[in-house]
Amino acid sequence: MAARMKMTSFLPRNLSVVIRPLQYRDLDGIERLTQESFAASSEKEAEIAMQQMHWLRRWFGFLKFLSWFPNPLQYRFCAYVAEQGRTLLGMVQVSPFNKTRSTWRVDRVMLNRAFEKQAVGSQLLRHCFESILEARTWILEVNINDKQALALYRQNGFQRLAELTYWEISPDALAELAKNEPDLPNLLPVSNADAQLLYQLDTQSMPPLVRQVFDRQTCDFKTSLFSALTNAIAQWINRSEVVSGYVFEPQRKAAIGYFQLKIDRKGQESNVAHLIVHPAYTWLYPELLSQLARITQDFPQQPLQLSTADYLSEGEEYLEHIGANRIEHTLIMSRSVWHKVRESKFVSLEGIQLPEVLQGLQPARKPIPGGMSWKAHQQISTQGNRTPKNSSSESISLPQHKRNLEISNNKKEPIDKSQEKSGGN
Repeated sequence: MAARMKMTSFLPRNLSVVIRPLQYRDLDGIERLTQESFAASSEKEAEIAMQQMHWLRRWFGFLKFLSWFPNPLQYRFCAYVAEQGRTLLGMVQVSPFNKTRSTWRVDRVMLNRAFEKQAVGSQLLRHCFESILEARTWILEVNINDKQALALYRQNGFQRLAELTYWEISPDALAELAKNEPDLPNLLPVSNADAQLLYQLDTQSMPPLVRQVFDRQTCDFKTSLFSALTNAIAQWINRSEVVSGYVFEPQRKAAIGYFQLKIDRKGQESNVAHLIVHPAYTWLYPELLSQLARITQDFPQQPLQLSTADYLSEGEEYLEHIGANRIEHTLIMSRSVWHKVRESKFVSLEGIQLPEVLQGLQPARKPIPGGMSWKAHQQISTQGNRTPKNSSSESISLPQHKRNLEISNNKKEPIDKSQEKSGGN
């Protein structure tokens, strides 16, 4: 506490916190924040974080240039920093979650331990909420045991959406799974023509609230030519390979299962898989995992990592059955645009003069009170229902042919009466 008081005392109290986009001169401070944030983490996570910092230093100028005009990599690195008197207080990194950019994701929040983390973090988050107007929903993923981060996000309107569990399957367990021959007769490769099928599978495999927050469309399951080229270059540089496929149901003409496997050819990192299974076809979990295990046998033996959501409990049960290890438990939180409306400044009604506000609704002259009895109202209604005795007093204009018909009918009445009298005599 004393060290904290000593550090904050060097800053003038009249200096306000400035939120601005990240610049190249901030990279040294960001590297210090990264080291402090991952000091309590494992060596592997700290090493990955430092590798990302070296990558950012190398490509910062190119990424900054791409952020100036619309392109597929415009939001590849979108970050803001909080600064007070040339002192870096924190950083937030955000990115679009879907291609329509209706949902944005908070990728990372790093704060200086020497300052009030809750206040600085709230200012960074609210700056993103107010500056990125196209975002209708915000989501993030946080470790369920990180109490400080959970308190910060809940303070800024984030609520629980779903829980994710990350699993790791050992190479020995993968070898056992590879012995089983998967029963997947309709396993097909993925292309842009299958985007509609994959979109329907994705929407059917999650609850309505999660589906509404993610707001994925068919375009999210298509790969553009530019993305295909960049992915191919990245795989060549990193010496990795991506294999994907889906299971087609010919009777329903729908996709009932999907997998994507990222393999490290160097054998230095774990392989990563992503599974989507239709809730009505949970028997596909053993078949798809056996298929993934068979694919990994052709590469250096490494563990396989994948995640499952709490709304698909069958996948978690099967992973526990085969002896997979839980490595992390995270929480997906979301914040809708209604929180922004709710947090807008409340206008007090005490300072508002209602006659001035409702001036247009005031009468031009003082109204004269009057009364109406029920009998008078009943007489008016009965008189209105009666037919008038003298129809000639009404000013109704009739067409010429209708007038002739009316005159001829009036002339025929006495003739008919005389005929009746003569016939009666």
